[in-house]
Formats: sequence, C-alpha cells, structure tokens
Amino acid sequence: MTAVTRIALLFFIALLLSCGDSASRSVDIAIEHVTLIDAINPIRENQTVLIDKGRIAAIVNSDTTENVSAQKTVDGSGQYLIPGLWDFHVHFTFDTRFTDAMAGLFLYHGVTNVRDTGGLLKDLLPVVDTLQRSGATAPSIWYSGPLLDGADVVYDGVNFPGLGIANPTPEAARANIAEIHAAGASFLKIYEMVSPEVFAAIVDEARLRNLPIDGHVPLSMRARDVAPHVQSLEHLRNYEMDCVSDPEIWLAARQQQLVNTANEPGNVLRTRLHELQRLTAISNEDPEVCAGMTEALKATTTVPTLRMNSMDLHIPFMREDFNQAMRLIPASVEREWGAARTTLLASEEPVDTTFAEWSLRRTGELHAAGVPIAAGTDTPIGWSIPGYSLHTELEQYVEVGMTPLEALYSATVAPAEYFGLEDEMGQLKVGFIADAVLLTGNPIENIIDTRSVQAVINRGALLRRAQLDSLITER
Repeated sequence: MTAVTRIALLFFIALLLSCGDSASRSVDIAIEHVTLIDAINPIRENQTVLIDKGRIAAIVNSDTTENVSAQKTVDGSGQYLIPGLWDFHVHFTFDTRFTDAMAGLFLYHGVTNVRDTGGLLKDLLPVVDTLQRSGATAPSIWYSGPLLDGADVVYDGVNFPGLGIANPTPEAARANIAEIHAAGASFLKIYEMVSPEVFAAIVDEARLRNLPIDGHVPLSMRARDVAPHVQSLEHLRNYEMDCVSDPEIWLAARQQQLVNTANEPGNVLRTRLHELQRLTAISNEDPEVCAGMTEALKATTTVPTLRMNSMDLHIPFMREDFNQAMRLIPASVEREWGAARTTLLASEEPVDTTFAEWSLRRTGELHAAGVPIAAGTDTPIGWSIPGYSLHTELEQYVEVGMTPLEALYSATVAPAEYFGLEDEMGQLKVGFIADAVLLTGNPIENIIDTRSVQAVINRGALLRRAQLDSLITER
C-alpha cells in the first residue's frame, strides 16, 4: 500500500468512526457480531467488519456502528471470520479437464489466493487473463510460468504434461527468464534437472529482476547449498539425500548419472535417481548431518505437500468427505478417479510407507526447529481436489505437531510474507485487502472447521453460500 493510499484510507476511517449524530456513512459490506480469528492478532468477539472498495475500512465493536450503513449486511452471530486462505502450490494447466473448474472450486472451499507453480506461458497466460479480468469470480493468481528445468526436462509435454522448459546453459536460462518476467510472472520456479551453473545464473537473474525463487532441490546439488539462495522449496524433495553420512558421495553418484550418456527422457532419469537413492537415504539418515541441513533451511519456506507425500498412509479414497468432494469435480475426472479408487482398494499388493512416514516425521521436525511452513497441495496432481485438499493439508499439519493457529498461519500469513505483502494480506486488519472466509465453526478449537464455509469475501466481493454453490453446479 502506498503512503498516499494509506493516508486516504485512514482519513476515510476517521470520517467513518467520528460521524457522531451526523448522517450515516455508507460502505460496501458490513459483517456484524462476528468473532475474528487470524494468526497474528488476538481473538476478537462481537466485532463488525466494514469493507469498502476492496479493503477492510474499519473493525469496531458491534454495539458502536449505528451510524454506518452498508450496501450488504451479513449477520455473523455465532460465526467466525478468518483471512482468505491460500493454496501455495497449484497447477492450473496440468490437466485441462480441470482448468475451467478450478477457480470456482477454490472459492467454494474458501481459497482466495493461489500460487501456480509451473505452466507454459502459452497455456497459462490465457487462463490468468480470463480469471483476473475486472469482475471475474476467481481467486487471485500468482504464477511462475514454466518450470525452469535443465538440459533434460521432466515435464516435457511428451512423457509428462508440458509444464517445463529446457535450460541447458546459463545463457539460455537468462533469455528464458527475460521472457517470463516480461509476461508478468510473480516468481520463478527451478526444477530438478538444473545444473549448478544454470542454478547460479537463475539466482543472479532473479536478484536483478527482484523475483522470488521457488523450486525443488536440484538433483545436482545439496539442499543446504540451495536453500540460502531461494525463498521456498517444495515437497521436501531431495531433502533426504542431504541427511545421510557422507552426502557428498551420494551427490557425486547423482551427478555422474545426470550426464545422461544413455539419453534417457528427463522423467525417466529423474525417477531412476529417486528410486536409486530416496529410500536408502531415509534408512541411512544421520541425525547430526540432518541437523546441519535443517539449520540451512531456517530462512527458506518449506511447502511439504503432506497430503500428497503421505498418501500411502492417508489414502484419500478412504475418507468419506473426499468421496463426497469428488462429486464436485469435472465428470470425466470423477470417472477416472473412481476407477483408480476401485483398483487401489481392491489391490492386495503390500505398500511401502517409508517415504510417507518420513515426510510426516520430517515436517514435524522442521516446524519444531523453526523452519517456516506454507500450505500447498500440488492440485490437481495426486488426486488433489482444488480447495478441498488444502483443508486436509492443514489437518495433517496439526497431526504432526502444529497448533491450529500455526496451521492457519501457514495458509494465510506465510504466503503473504513470501511475496512481501504481509502489510496488506493474511490478517483481519484495517487497511488490508478484503479477502476473508466466514465459518460456522471455530478452527482454533478444531482445524477441520476451516471447511465450514458460510461465505467468502474475495477482493471485497461478497459470495454467500448460495453463490458459492452456483460456482460448481455445472461440470
């Protein structure tokens, strides 16, 4: 918020609150008699939140607003208002059957901001343009553009969906970043096949252009060497390979394989390296070495995507609420997932839960050590339902040791901090952007109540329950 904007807003608030016996002032929305909950401020009961021109104009005791009128009034008695939720890891263009439905599904579940972490500009920009037009009913979208991969590309559009582009040299990376920046990207996304030389060029170019960096830990590097140069890391990916005794030996083995003399497709090579080292690394974890890696992560946000990492333990199809939520997704996807459910539940093959158990334990340890956590799901990958799966992600954070308030922080304040917007987003505070969710249950008492969505305020636009329902009626 600029200084001029802040002064103007404060002037308006002063007028609003000093009207005395004069004629009432009008605002767009008033939410009355509601309990306010966010991850920074104390719980505030019996409050009225006044929203005007897309911002929170005032927060006052509900007994003091007789001289304020609103175009729309919401009775929040017995209900709870929280900041709008973020899903910090999504892919709008991963499955085109989902693309048109995702915006409505996110809002339906109280998600007002999403970070798209990889999609080709030619596919993603038309989606962003449509959804971010004035008057569009959609969450705000923050996007990276394509995955910046190495000479070999995992998501190449042939073997995997097309999300990534090749960066065989530092010069190629700089040229690609110039195009991505010109297209309005909010951050950059580094992927796993990047070389150390290309990684260094991306970091340098991002610094010059003031762009945050998100990424997976490249297989050619160690997590502790990557973390100080990026702002977020995803999936706990390749953390385990930096937690073993003699991690440099493990790194040298990966680097030798990454030369790719057999010219394997990027996805095949990546998968083979994971299969070669991941489970062995977990079984040979050295606590002292791992503590050093954890220390290196303390200034970098981790997005663990626990719901995906732990699916071998927490099978989505075993949850009745997941099966109910499937009825909201595009019909062709529901049929496909239904067939997968039948096959999976009928299988008698033993399941290795090593990685799932490690992911849960490691996330709890990272949180306890003070590593910042942000909530993301990888929607729609891995049977992730837009919006719904964020709530199960938060549930798992509580299971591994977070308080409900800390889990709420991960889906509100932490994403805002990543983009340097903590003075405008993530709290229920005067002057902040009016993204909020009205709940019938108290999420601080039970994190599952983040799902009890009664209404959503999206950039100052009120969506009541019936309007939210209408967003997902056609599929």
